[in-house]
Amino acid sequence: MSETLERKHILLHVTGSISCYKACELTSLLVKQGAEVQVSLSAGALRFLQPAVFEGLSRREALTPDMFARKPDCIPHITLAQNWADALVIYPASANCITRLASGLCDDLFGAAFLANNFAHPVLLAPAMNTSMFEHPAVQEALTKLAGWGVQILPTAEGRLACGTTGKGKLIQPEEALGFIEKAL
Repeated sequence: MSETLERKHILLHVTGSISCYKACELTSLLVKQGAEVQVSLSAGALRFLQPAVFEGLSRREALTPDMFARKPDCIPHITLAQNWADALVIYPASANCITRLASGLCDDLFGAAFLANNFAHPVLLAPAMNTSMFEHPAVQEALTKLAGWGVQILPTAEGRLACGTTGKGKLIQPEEALGFIEKAL
């Protein structure tokens, strides 16, 4: 068990990328290291994985995009970001999520939590997408903007992608992401 992560609170946001299945392993690794993990699922992630998967791994109810669905906490984006989370981790971060965060959109639970955190706690973002999408000026500009605000942009791996091509944009392995989280805390 890692002393770095023991009793730390991690808000793990999972977005709609084919690689979101790797977030299950990251959740498991964090819990094994003694962290408390609160998973937040984007609408896209819910198309790939069911909340019950993360609930079983984290032993906490998974959160969905509706920021007003959680009772009795009627302002979970504030509570999570300012009173609970020691770090916010986006793994995987889709192109949609990256450009939304850089635009300051907060019409879902995680977008609002991201703004409410206002970099009081570390934010780590692990991009995952097709090479052409990753290299698109809109995504690169958004990543540069987020990095300038203080978001730690994790590297991408290079390799075979879900679309069958080979290139940049592949999600780093859960063990590597865990190392970055430990260093940030």
